[in-house]
Amino acid sequence: MNYLKSVLLGAVAAITTVGVAEAADLPARTAVPVAYVRVCGAYGPGFFFIPGTDTCLRLSGRARFEGGYRTSYGRQFGTNLGDTAGFQGQMRINLDARTQTAYGTLRAFARLDAIARTGYITSGTQQRIGNAFPGLGIDQFGRDQQHVNADKAFIQFAGLTAGRASSFFDFYAHDFEIYGATAGSDVASTNLLAYTATFGNGLSATVSAEDPVYRRSPIFSPTNNPAGLQNNATLANFAQTSAPAPVFIGYTDGLPSRYSFVDAIERSRVPDIVGALRLDQAWGSAQVSAAVHELNVGNVQNGAGIGTGSNLSIPHTSTAYGWAVQGGLKINTPFIALGDALYLQSAYSNGAQIYAGYSAFAGSYTQASAGYHGQKFNQYFSDATIDPFTGQLRESRAFSAVASFLHYWTPEWRSAFFGSYGEQDFDRSARLGQGAIFGLANPRGANRFGASAVGLPGTRFYALSEALRDAYQVVAGASLIWSPVRDLDIGVEGFYTQVGVKSGRVIDLDKSPTAYANVAGINAGTFVPRTVTQDSVSQVRFRVQRDF
Repeated sequence: MNYLKSVLLGAVAAITTVGVAEAADLPARTAVPVAYVRVCGAYGPGFFFIPGTDTCLRLSGRARFEGGYRTSYGRQFGTNLGDTAGFQGQMRINLDARTQTAYGTLRAFARLDAIARTGYITSGTQQRIGNAFPGLGIDQFGRDQQHVNADKAFIQFAGLTAGRASSFFDFYAHDFEIYGATAGSDVASTNLLAYTATFGNGLSATVSAEDPVYRRSPIFSPTNNPAGLQNNATLANFAQTSAPAPVFIGYTDGLPSRYSFVDAIERSRVPDIVGALRLDQAWGSAQVSAAVHELNVGNVQNGAGIGTGSNLSIPHTSTAYGWAVQGGLKINTPFIALGDALYLQSAYSNGAQIYAGYSAFAGSYTQASAGYHGQKFNQYFSDATIDPFTGQLRESRAFSAVASFLHYWTPEWRSAFFGSYGEQDFDRSARLGQGAIFGLANPRGANRFGASAVGLPGTRFYALSEALRDAYQVVAGASLIWSPVRDLDIGVEGFYTQVGVKSGRVIDLDKSPTAYANVAGINAGTFVPRTVTQDSVSQVRFRVQRDF
């Protein structure tokens, strides 16, 4: 047995020796090199080469917490009226890819935002255009909202910008503010196709074709939600299909006696055309921009109409064009402190309210808004009204002016001080025309139109109704932000907003919530509503933000 073991072990040793010797004669294999990520220094810090390509990529983003408190005046009937507290958490991811070509830099940029908001910190503006969706629970609807938005997705090449990006009309865009309460143009993002020509010394000019959907305020309609949909919160948010605006189509003895409705929902036919001339220098920057915005609605829905009389005249609402102009100036003031800067900006619009940014605080994409829950009356933001006598569009006008100053107390502590003034004015005949057709469509003092009713001219209700009233808005605020380490901000912002009518008084919906159901009583003097000329709100926001 011992002899057998010795033979076997010897055989194994011999085979192993031969195998090693043969292996030594084989060619050596080189390991596959590891594709290490290389730093790309051509476009600033944070860029690296995508392995195997000549494209540089930068990944960045932020995480944010925000909480807030605002004054409120009551607990009116509704979804979240009376809420004074709100919270939100936000995630942002940015991808910036750049490649050098014979035509210059080829760039693609994408940004994804995702936000969870509760309480009063929700955005009707974002919900109206599908960037956010609400919770549907009994205690959640109107105060629980998820915001998921492809905020940016554009390509830049040889002066061309194509995709979803910031409007080239905008300039200040609430750069120094936490909430963004001041009046001023700041459309979050829009779809556009633009070309920018550079002339040297920081001077450039841009022509941009931009999506009109994100720059619309509704054409005024006293029946904004047909068939009583405004009384159902779910339907009002998900079933807005038409906005009938009444017009006269028949007369008796020269007086209007028959009416029908124009479908006032705007059609998409041509893009907004934006032009901007910009100068960037060491001292700061300046920009002048202008925009043209189409207003186009449907025709009369029913030629037979409602009422008596003959001599039918079916008006055709012609297309109108709104426009806006804006001038902005940014001045760097390092002679006060390093990093300090001052923004000055003003805009005027005709039939294009959002370009002036009058609705920035109260919320865009709706014809009327209380701005904050508990506000005593609605402001109206309609780009135009339909003249009931002619069926033609009559544009509204808006104006805004804003100033904002950023100051560094120390490298770790900074503050912003900001304020704005804005106005929204309607055509002089707008209320008279809507009042005339109110009298025909609402006989014997009834009110089939609700809170958007103007009332019959010459009556007390007409003098007090809030619809189509020229209004103003004042905003003033300041912030204090601490950055103990790089890319970390801990800050608080407080601001005050006042809105008011430019003349006369309006019904106080907080103190007289049933007034619009008592038109006949108001006109007869048997129901005397409480009235106001202005209202205001104060708000505080706290933020913690980490950028990376």
